[in-house]
Amino acid sequence: MAALVVRASGRLLLKTAKCSAAGGLVADRFGSWNSLQGAKRYLLTEDVLQLHKFQEKKLESEYKIYGQKDEFFRTIEEKLANNTLILKNELVNLLYLCQSKNEIELVKRTIYRYHEENRNRAFGEFRFGPIFMRLCYELDLEAVALELIKDQTLKGFFGDNTSFNILMNMLFEKGHYEDALEVLLEMDRENVRFSQDTYLLAFAICYKLNNPESWKIVNQLLEDKHLQRYELSRRTQYFVVALALKQNDFIKAHYYFSQLQHTESIVYDNLKILLLAAFGNLKNLVQTLEKASKIDTSFVRKPSFCKDVLTAARKKLEVNPHLIIQFEETITKLNVSGQINELTLDDLLCEVPHPKGYKMQLLKELKRSQRTLRPLQSFLLTD
Repeated sequence: MAALVVRASGRLLLKTAKCSAAGGLVADRFGSWNSLQGAKRYLLTEDVLQLHKFQEKKLESEYKIYGQKDEFFRTIEEKLANNTLILKNELVNLLYLCQSKNEIELVKRTIYRYHEENRNRAFGEFRFGPIFMRLCYELDLEAVALELIKDQTLKGFFGDNTSFNILMNMLFEKGHYEDALEVLLEMDRENVRFSQDTYLLAFAICYKLNNPESWKIVNQLLEDKHLQRYELSRRTQYFVVALALKQNDFIKAHYYFSQLQHTESIVYDNLKILLLAAFGNLKNLVQTLEKASKIDTSFVRKPSFCKDVLTAARKKLEVNPHLIIQFEETITKLNVSGQINELTLDDLLCEVPHPKGYKMQLLKELKRSQRTLRPLQSFLLTD
């Protein structure tokens, strides 16, 4: 992706020209850490995607119209053929009743007709865009979703940030980073408000593309006055630090890393090692690893380090024979104690976090009797 970044009336105006997609290994001083191939690429949680809730609504719609789906679809076909008004509830039901890639064509035609009839009317609080994006998510139709969201004749139909965020997440998951960036640009052109999820997606996409142009985009977004309304989430800052390291902008990487409160996070631990290596603070790097290897109590979390990060650190240590010996001895200890992680830093950055309420749900599960599987409180009262 080659991009020309220009300030204009919008938050960010980028004129893009297609070229070969970034992929494979990007060779620089951090070597294998720059692999763009990860295990799974997730960013948004179920709280945002709401795919389970979408499935529930589909089942509810199928139940209500049981045995009449074919007749309903014929009614929609006739309305399209006779240029008859499409009602809001008809489009809603059609979105929830669509089950296959063949039926998506009828959905598309109905969306175009509905928008043509209602483009000058406010849709109120109801938003069709997120439902359509979840449908495309379910049917693996990211190309269809991308086609419609970029179609200017449908401008305003996808007027909410949730529609754009779901599509960017879908494209990110499939590894289509170029297309995901196009969605971000379209979102900006249509002046759709960016949310915290949007900024997370934007920085993650730029991290994956990992080129000078994407780094320019990140810097512009960091200066965006709209971003100042939000406090950057920890995950978003991780992506900024990681991309800054890839782009050899160590000052910016250190600045955003310093904004992070020290936390028991494997990503934090690994980024710290990369920063020490980047600044040539090799003695401190080895001491940090040695300290981690000496933790022998179960009451304190043992830091875990990624193989690719340790490989990158070792390359920097090769210039110091004394330190490299200490490093290798420490790595052996870490390996024996199970503190070497098989996942790459890239995998960890893109790992989906637990949704909101996860810990509370876990506590509820723990409060069940192991014998009866009933809630523990009820079990104690009746047993």
